[in-house]
Amino acid sequence: MTPRSSLHRPRHALRLGLAALCGLLLTAAAVVAPGRAAPTPARAADSYRSRYHFTVPDRWKNDPQRPVWFDGALHYYYLYNADYGQAIGTAWRQATSTDGVAFHDQGVAAPKQSNANYDLWSGSAVVDTGNTAGFGANAVVVLVTQMDHPTPAQIADASGPQAQFLWYSTDGGRNFRPYGDTPVLPNGGRKDFRDPKLVWDGDRHRWVALLAEGTKVSLWTSPDLKHWTWASDSTHPGLGTLECPDLFRLRADDGTLHWVLGASANGYLTGDPNTYAYWTGDFDGTSFTPDRAAPQWLDHGFDWYAGVSWEDPAAPLDHRYATAWLNNWTYPYTTPTWAADGFDGTDAITRQLDLKHYPDGYALASRPAPALAGHAARTLDLGTVQVNGLSTLPYRGTAYRLDADVSWSALDNLGVQLRVSADGTRHADAGIYHDYSYLNRRQTGNPSPDGAHLESHAPWDPARTTAHLTVLVDRTSVEYFVDDGRYVHSDEVFADPADDGLKLFTAGGPATFAHLTVTEYADLAQRPARLLADFEGGGYAPGWTGTGDLAGTAPTAEQLPGTVGAAVLDTFAGRDSATGTLTSPPFTLDRDHLHLLVAGGNHPLGAPGATAVSLLVDGQPVRTATGADSGALRPVDWDLTDLRGRTAQLQVRDDATGGWGHLMVDQVVLSD
Repeated sequence: MTPRSSLHRPRHALRLGLAALCGLLLTAAAVVAPGRAAPTPARAADSYRSRYHFTVPDRWKNDPQRPVWFDGALHYYYLYNADYGQAIGTAWRQATSTDGVAFHDQGVAAPKQSNANYDLWSGSAVVDTGNTAGFGANAVVVLVTQMDHPTPAQIADASGPQAQFLWYSTDGGRNFRPYGDTPVLPNGGRKDFRDPKLVWDGDRHRWVALLAEGTKVSLWTSPDLKHWTWASDSTHPGLGTLECPDLFRLRADDGTLHWVLGASANGYLTGDPNTYAYWTGDFDGTSFTPDRAAPQWLDHGFDWYAGVSWEDPAAPLDHRYATAWLNNWTYPYTTPTWAADGFDGTDAITRQLDLKHYPDGYALASRPAPALAGHAARTLDLGTVQVNGLSTLPYRGTAYRLDADVSWSALDNLGVQLRVSADGTRHADAGIYHDYSYLNRRQTGNPSPDGAHLESHAPWDPARTTAHLTVLVDRTSVEYFVDDGRYVHSDEVFADPADDGLKLFTAGGPATFAHLTVTEYADLAQRPARLLADFEGGGYAPGWTGTGDLAGTAPTAEQLPGTVGAAVLDTFAGRDSATGTLTSPPFTLDRDHLHLLVAGGNHPLGAPGATAVSLLVDGQPVRTATGADSGALRPVDWDLTDLRGRTAQLQVRDDATGGWGHLMVDQVVLSD
């Protein structure tokens, strides 16, 4: 039985082969189908969790959503299923970063089953600085695909009518709520109508949305994110069902400005990759005109899908960053990480994109984001190695970066053997052969159950006799950048954890591998956020205690501005004159921050008639917040780095009996 907990598009089920349906693996793990027990963690030595690539903390992830910069941090959302293995449907989960490489989990930001449209698929978030949508200046607004009032049968097979809905956040993008159940862009009878990407057109002071509609990308315009007008279609036949469109402008290395339209596409139909296709061209605010009909490909491997890109706020026109889901809908469930580590979902490394002018036109060049260097744990200089045949390097590892400048006069083949087994029979090869570069996983950990997708190819000039190779190896992946990165190969490679050898090879002649270095990185795996209290479910969680008028009370069903879910803690207890305390059970401060939402009376702790929420350590308040004489919940963020490891309690105190004599609290979360 195929796990369907991630399926949000009906075509995915159709593209799985018989081997996937049976859960066949070429590795030691088995797919866990719905209803089976959750996996037990593997021994640390057998872990498949990537060391320096982004991985979901638990369960399932697929499509990345374009990150947005605000409040000094990058806010990254992605499709997440907390019920993977038991039920279908994706929410939006959030992680934050200051450099786009190391991320900190913040938990679910937009939960599924929050309205009549069930789960959330792909879309994009924007910071509405001008309050065009009316949710408030700097509200974070999401335009996202959901099924428009699907029936139970349509939920089961993801066949409900695809439409576009607004969600919004007034607490800095931590928690989103739906703007009703009605689409702002209804389906209109379309089969495929999804993955909206929002772009602000500053020249015309309006929003542009790109929608994936089968073999075309439609463009729409809006003054306020709520009312949309069709503008044009950009049609690209022969590439299967387009998904996850993208549109941005970059300055090329010759100083000229160009627009780039991108989309995830099925190039297998034309002998091309199944990754991110893109076209350079011009956008006039209404329509996109490509320089040529044929696409270029941002990645020539098998596993760089649902790619997203975002600007560098310090240099928005000079370069861009990008990442993608490091997987493929042909074999999405065959990873050993599920049985070994309890998750299925890894992203490609964040890469920097630059637009360059080549003899055959303009193209994007990729390289690992420079910020990755800031997480280097050690670098080994292996010097210069002369290779004629097979040469074993004095290094063993499963997560590292290799760089080398290679030169030769005449030969047939050269490259690097990665994740080599002790007997040399298992390895992945990154190399150059005559007129193409390649990444081959035939000998180890190929995730494709049908035995296909073994070796990817990208063009290479056979007259060249030098190359720079950059290879990123992690526990379940290999990413291979050739020269300046116009051509990249990204693949899942599920090598045995014990296979850690590294070799160089040539065939048909010698080559020199110079400036050979290996760089290892710090472990960037996220610690999952911890939800301490959401005040849902009709009562306080076990261990909460009340005094005075608050003893025996329960959370209140309210829809205050900024409410998460259906209820909040409210000390009103039927009247403003109610007083007392509500205190949580003890918990360990094992994360760096505590986040909560607060509203109500402005009566700080320490003054008579306080309405305050406090963090208690050894029974004494060490952090405190009060309301603003308002019913709108505002975010509070307490830095806990000086309290790490201590035991604490949360206490809400209401000593006030007059106007605004009560306090409301919601969504208490510990996170890094």
